Amino acid sequence: MGRIVAQVKLTNFSDPTKTLAVSALVDTGSAYITLPTAWRESLGEVERLGEVDVERADQSVRKACVCGPIRVRIGEFRPIVGEVLFLDMNPDDEGEYEPLIGYIALEQAGAAVDMLGHRLVHVKRVDLK
Repeated sequence: MGRIVAQVKLTNFSDPTKTLAVSALVDTGSAYITLPTAWRESLGEVERLGEVDVERADQSVRKACVCGPIRVRIGEFRPIVGEVLFLDMNPDDEGEYEPLIGYIALEQAGAAVDMLGHRLVHVKRVDLK
């Protein structure tokens, strides 16, 4: 299975001067855009909407903070307003974090995963069935 990485620009909805541009891994097994807690301050004061338990790929369970609203632009797809999940993450050996783009943001932005081309593509129609 290949990795799909997309550019994401996040902007504080209340204070557009607070932005964060990152490369994030597309993870259709994850619901939220997930960022390390260490980056939370870079978006300024963002409302804390609640706390959730998250189950990670290794089946460990951790607490995470849901915050919003955040304006999100995934690549050249339609910008959306949504929530971001902040999770305590450990950086890799090079000091880098691996943020995630989950399926909720992908669907809202009109993006779908092209499994053969290992890329994101525009959705032609929204499914209302």
